[in-house]
Amino acid sequence: MATTPKLPIDLTPTPGFCIKSTVVNPATLKVFINICYDKNVPPPPPADEEIIKRAMTAQDDNEDLYHVPVVVSHPREDKDKAGNPSLVIDCVYNTTLKSRTLKDPEFKMFLAELALQRIEAQTLSLTLSRQIGTPNIAAKGKLEPRRVWVPTWLATGQQAPGKSEIEDNVAGASASQESPQRITRDPQRLLWSWRKEGDQQLMVVVAVSKETPYDTIAQAALDIEPRRLILRVPGSAKSPPLELDIDLSRSDAEIVATAPGASAAVLHGTDDDDKMKEPSRTLLLKRQRDFDVDQASAEWRIAEGELVIHV
Repeated sequence: MATTPKLPIDLTPTPGFCIKSTVVNPATLKVFINICYDKNVPPPPPADEEIIKRAMTAQDDNEDLYHVPVVVSHPREDKDKAGNPSLVIDCVYNTTLKSRTLKDPEFKMFLAELALQRIEAQTLSLTLSRQIGTPNIAAKGKLEPRRVWVPTWLATGQQAPGKSEIEDNVAGASASQESPQRITRDPQRLLWSWRKEGDQQLMVVVAVSKETPYDTIAQAALDIEPRRLILRVPGSAKSPPLELDIDLSRSDAEIVATAPGASAAVLHGTDDDDKMKEPSRTLLLKRQRDFDVDQASAEWRIAEGELVIHV
């Protein structure tokens, strides 16, 4: 299967409203979901009011008539008012939808439900409670600029090729109440390296098996923030889900503690074991400049089994 052509879009989300849910298991983990907006997120297709209402009430099985693209961020850790651990996720819609949420409570809850569905579909491991709260805040934490890649047909307003090709981190969310089918296997961490090109250019090279199916590569989600790079490749019948999260905003101790096979030796310059290479790489990259979100680009080199990301 040929890969779906994609275009980069730059996002600077503005806050809309925040909802609070919990993870069903463990039920004590709170999840704050920032519903926010950006003009560069593709808008939903033109539709008359009857079609929109049918989508809102899940009365129409034809999702192609009215699908709402949404950019879903990777979950990030935070704390609630009591200081307990929580997750924060941004869901970014097109700016044109904001005005309706201010005057139509049902449409507002429609976007909230779509956000919950897309988070469950993208994270694979989270099942969220539909008993939600509405904190008196526009957004939990700071909304960072980012660059994401979307299918060309979606970014340019062309005719949709079908829902099967809208499974990216920008996706046409449906109004169905049913939870999407999940891949239960744990994500496999991707191997990576980085190097400098010239005086300023940073290059991150991610090793991806040449046997990875084209259709899963086409559905890969890449999110680049100033101090973080997240890559997720969904699983298939023949391959497990793949994941890479390079978070340079964490402390040195956190980077070492959470790296595979890591120990305090890395912090003290005694890293002579192959297992120590990953935290060392991350610590060295952390000391470089921020990622250039505006100029970032990515290239799949399938024949070579790698993804090259310029940041």
